[in-house]
Amino acid sequence: MKDHRSSLFAEVTQRIIIELEEGRLPWVQPWDASRCACTMPGNAVSGRGYSGINVLILWAAGVEQGFTSQRWLTYRQAEQAGGHVRRGEKGTVICYADCFTPRDEADKAQSEDREARTIAFLKRFTVFNLDQCAGLPEALTSSPVSLDPLVAIEQADRVIQATAADFRIGGGQAYYSPVHDYVAVPPQAVFHEPINWYRTALHELGHWSGHASRLDRDQSGRFGSAAYAREELVAELASAFTCASLGIVPTMRHADYVGAWLKVLRSDDKAIFRAASAASKAAEYLLSCGEAPA
Repeated sequence: MKDHRSSLFAEVTQRIIIELEEGRLPWVQPWDASRCACTMPGNAVSGRGYSGINVLILWAAGVEQGFTSQRWLTYRQAEQAGGHVRRGEKGTVICYADCFTPRDEADKAQSEDREARTIAFLKRFTVFNLDQCAGLPEALTSSPVSLDPLVAIEQADRVIQATAADFRIGGGQAYYSPVHDYVAVPPQAVFHEPINWYRTALHELGHWSGHASRLDRDQSGRFGSAAYAREELVAELASAFTCASLGIVPTMRHADYVGAWLKVLRSDDKAIFRAASAASKAAEYLLSCGEAPA
């Protein structure tokens, strides 16, 4: 099991390292907008969105194979829906990570008045894009209506405002101050393409989500340290996930930290998994702020 997990960690990490070495950020508009709308990948049957490292895996697969959809399903789900995966199609391997407590350990911990130890596991399973299937009902295959860009911007503005963060517009630098818990972003007018202001704002709010009073991430790293690079990676991914969820398509690519990210990924093949998981939680936190009250 350990070798099985290590192999998956190494495979995914190496793929991302290659992308970074070739000058591409695999989480910045990794889709062809003319073929596939800006969106997060989701299961076509359950409607549930994929998260964490699976987002990066499925985005990469979509780009490599030119898919027109970011909706996926398993071989069995395709059959149960009345369709099938076309002969010769190769699926995309994604993973599910969790932990469990063995029954005997739970009983032992209770008798010893301590916390039960958990065992981590990583399960692989294979999904197929809708483009790889045939015979599926129209309810599954019909293309979703693309969100109007103006509506997407309205939603992004609502998310930013709903966070109630100390959000300061002005100056020439974008940053988050963990000590004073505020976000600073230059005005939109200084951006060559105004849409990129949202990517920057959501990046800094990604940092903001990690404050001790919110998601409580380690933000103690000094500039140039591995801890600092890891937190920057979380914020980068959080911004990418939030933008895609809102239908925002930024064009700017923050490449300032690529060297530091490469160093972190080369030294720890689980780093991108942890960062993607933390980024999903950050994106969910930000998006939940903008949800309309029931």
